[in-house]
Amino acid sequence: MTYFTTLHEMIALQAPAATAMMAPSGVPLSYGALGQLISRTTDKLNSLGVGRGDRVGIVLPNCPEMATAFVAVASACTAAPLNMAYRADEFEFYLSDLKARALIVAVGSETPALAVAAKLGVAVIYLKALPEQGAGNFELQADSVIAGAAGQPGAAHADDVALILHTSGTTSRPKIVPLSHRNVCASARNIKETLQLTPADRELHVMPLFHIHGLIAGVLAPMAAGSQIFCTPGFNALKFFAWMKECKPTWYTAVPTMHQTILSRAAGNMDVIEANPLRFIRSSSSSMPPQVIAELEKVFKSPLIESYGMTEAAHQMASNPLPPAKRIPGSVGVAAGPEVAIMDTEGKLLAPGEIGEIVIRGENVTLGYENNEKANAEAFTHGWFRTGDQGTMTADGYVTLTGRLKEIINRGGEKVSPREVDEVLMDHPAVAQVVTFGIPHDKLGEEVGAAVVLREGKTATDREIRDFAATKLADFKVPRKILIMAEIPKGATGKLQRIGLAQKLGLAEK
Repeated sequence: MTYFTTLHEMIALQAPAATAMMAPSGVPLSYGALGQLISRTTDKLNSLGVGRGDRVGIVLPNCPEMATAFVAVASACTAAPLNMAYRADEFEFYLSDLKARALIVAVGSETPALAVAAKLGVAVIYLKALPEQGAGNFELQADSVIAGAAGQPGAAHADDVALILHTSGTTSRPKIVPLSHRNVCASARNIKETLQLTPADRELHVMPLFHIHGLIAGVLAPMAAGSQIFCTPGFNALKFFAWMKECKPTWYTAVPTMHQTILSRAAGNMDVIEANPLRFIRSSSSSMPPQVIAELEKVFKSPLIESYGMTEAAHQMASNPLPPAKRIPGSVGVAAGPEVAIMDTEGKLLAPGEIGEIVIRGENVTLGYENNEKANAEAFTHGWFRTGDQGTMTADGYVTLTGRLKEIINRGGEKVSPREVDEVLMDHPAVAQVVTFGIPHDKLGEEVGAAVVLREGKTATDREIRDFAATKLADFKVPRKILIMAEIPKGATGKLQRIGLAQKLGLAEK
């Protein structure tokens, strides 16, 4: 395996004439052209007074330029991709918290980030797409130099921070996660090895590009293999199969809710699926119900590779391996890069089969949250990073998650794993999607609730689903309240979020 510790090294190692980036109806961009784009971007940023260690917010739509700008900007300074959908107060929080030196937006953009940048005194750099010169090609434009010469010009070093992201902050103020070039390159190599990616592969990219899953698994891993990325404007179930027909991909990666939406439209697109066989499908960022894994594999006649990742690990921690190695539906597989172990509350590593907190250590793991001694003291024990996930590991290393420690429902002292309830409810023939969550209760502390989306053309009442659950679960685990919904509210990255769902659905009154 070729070893590299910076993103610009990674690109320089690929065949210059090979295609790196494509887009619907677009002109391909070669690895050679991408390398030139990185050099030009570094020179331009340096000329504007931005260099290594400076933070630059990137607010662009999902597009090839967002993917290439991430790689190019990170090669010169620190890239901070932000969600286009943020409102002004959110942009103000993130740009202030990051101490952003500059903000990159598309020429003609009307994002509220512009007014926030003016208010905070953050310089604005405009990105002009050059699609006729290849998907993702661009030039940067600015009205004036930001502040003299760049403090640290030139190409980034291995231990410079390449990427800075915030944790989702569902239970507390979002924490800043700095990831070095060494971290993200290690993760890209790990994913490439797990998926056995080669220059012959082509990925259909549908994940958001402000999210660790989309950036590392969707952009850097294929680039580490010198393979092709077909970058779409983001997930769109109505266009997915047309893109598949044009792209002829060998794989795609997505979150479970996206896979389920694709499945719901698969029956009318079997000709496209059969004409474009996938080598594998990858799923990550939240748990995939085993029933959906079985259905996807049956429809696509391809193995589904469930992986386990988080921002602090520069994405991948564990993964099911490709066939012929053993895959266990419902398990997130074996360590796939960093070391993985199970730890008790006292910091002792546990034996196979025992339940505890999943901990990791390795080259892809952040060295710590920024300016947050309390969070770091809680997160690191004896050099291991505590993931906040509860789970078990078999003697041969297969990890099964039993839930986020903060999501475990405590019903009068009885602990309920939401994932266990999800899997039982998914067995009901009318249920297409489910998320189990805690509802505040004045006497018990919490009660079990579930939001359910029914399969098209099927009917079921909340009582019928509860009665079904009662035949398979202990009484205290059966949801007291089941909401049948057309759609379950999702986070910005398409993940179903248990924490705070009771409040969102108006069920939090005690």
